[in-house]
Amino acid sequence: MTNSTDQQKTAKPTADGIAQAAKKAGKKGPPPVHLWNPEFCGDLDMRIARDGTWFYLGTPIGRMPLVKLFSSIIRKDGDDYFLVTPVEKVGITVDDAPFVAVDFDVTGSGKDQEILFTTQVDDMATAGPDNPIRVKRDPETGEPSPYVLIRANLEALIDRKSFYRLVDIGVHSDFEGESWFGVWSKAAFFPIILSSELEDT
Repeated sequence: MTNSTDQQKTAKPTADGIAQAAKKAGKKGPPPVHLWNPEFCGDLDMRIARDGTWFYLGTPIGRMPLVKLFSSIIRKDGDDYFLVTPVEKVGITVDDAPFVAVDFDVTGSGKDQEILFTTQVDDMATAGPDNPIRVKRDPETGEPSPYVLIRANLEALIDRKSFYRLVDIGVHSDFEGESWFGVWSKAAFFPIILSSELEDT
């Protein structure tokens, strides 16, 4: 006969169970997911689409407080993404990046400029040496995909309208021996495209 303790150990993780554990763990501030090392409990049918929409069992999660709760316990180990609580670690699917930067504010100017990004779940991060901006180019089309590091090793895809705004405040600067077009934030320069390529377009 299987006792209740054995049933708890073998029970398949659910979104509700993860949410309850996350609420309990995060009562006194941001959950310290980097300190937790629970056993892997399998994959959860949860996916973050490229536009930042969260899906559970194929259906969009419409409750933003729940999405924010889940987003507070994301961790990336290697190339894989997990939701982590003190007692469970479950795998989830991320199509591109776990966050989307949907807006930013700019203060200062020149090298003293600071760019503060806001994500779709209201996380905020100021681009700089600890939160770099990078631009990945599609090898076939050359289409840029810009990202900013939000926390730990979790990035946000910068949405199209925000990327266009970044381009509007971009400048040319020497970077690693070449002239690049990019942006400054917290005294760090983040290249977007070689100046020579920009002139050719």
